[in-house]
Amino acid sequence: MANLFDARSTAAEVVSAVDLSGRRAVVTGAASGIGVETARALVRVGAEVTLAVRDVEAGRRVADDITAGTGVGRALVAPLDLADLDSVRAFVEGWQGPLHILINNAGVMAPPLTRTRQGWELQFATNYLGHFALATGLHDALAAAGDARVVSLSSRGHLTASVDFDDINFERRPYDPWVAYGQSKTANVLFAVEADRRWSDEGIRVNAVHPGAILDSNLTRYMSPEEIETAASSGEVFKSPEQGAATSVLVATSSGLAGVGGRYFEDCNEAGLNQPGTNRGVAAYALDPEAAKQLWQVSLDMLSKA
Repeated sequence: MANLFDARSTAAEVVSAVDLSGRRAVVTGAASGIGVETARALVRVGAEVTLAVRDVEAGRRVADDITAGTGVGRALVAPLDLADLDSVRAFVEGWQGPLHILINNAGVMAPPLTRTRQGWELQFATNYLGHFALATGLHDALAAAGDARVVSLSSRGHLTASVDFDDINFERRPYDPWVAYGQSKTANVLFAVEADRRWSDEGIRVNAVHPGAILDSNLTRYMSPEEIETAASSGEVFKSPEQGAATSVLVATSSGLAGVGGRYFEDCNEAGLNQPGTNRGVAAYALDPEAAKQLWQVSLDMLSKA
């Protein structure tokens, strides 16, 4: 695929030559931040997009705004709390017909130690396991589409930590919010690796993306003012939400990526392996097929006991 887009590209730019008429998409966490711009870009080129959100009223306001500003596709709203398996099951059971695009966008970053009803650490449960339950629950709908794509949002934060299979939920090791965040984002890459291996023969391709550093986002709500100020003055190049949504939208729609799966993208291009001392690229442990298989089985086991 030619490098037509880069870190400065926006979601609207990457779909400017795309037609999604007749195609259906789900975007989780689409009531704020890059989720809004992801949904907006897809609706703009004709897709019917379901905004899967915890705050349904906020989702409706976003949907109304998107529809008023585009007038091409449709923006629908459905409740989804990824940390609540009953909510995930209800969403899956309520879905009818094929699904062409699933963008696992929702996330939480660096909260104090919080556990779900099952005792799972919140970031692993929300960022990864809830999305795993959602994607596997929607598998038949994705397969029915014939050429579906799943986008799993990771982060360069995955470079902080691999998945600790001996203590995923921080029951024995000290809780570090950034290690927990990194673990959940590594899990999202491993999911793309194994889901693509399992599902590609059914026309379902799965990739992971790093959207970029974005300060204008609800994701930073657990960061202190001092942490945000430090980040803002670090020399980091921050993206707007429109730019942050671009890589997800590109991977979900580009004809140049037909038949591509199990990869990690950043700045609208496939990333290489991370080099020591840098914060770019993908960690080798996040692409490890054996770890990906192990995580899949661990995830099934966790869900079966819930």
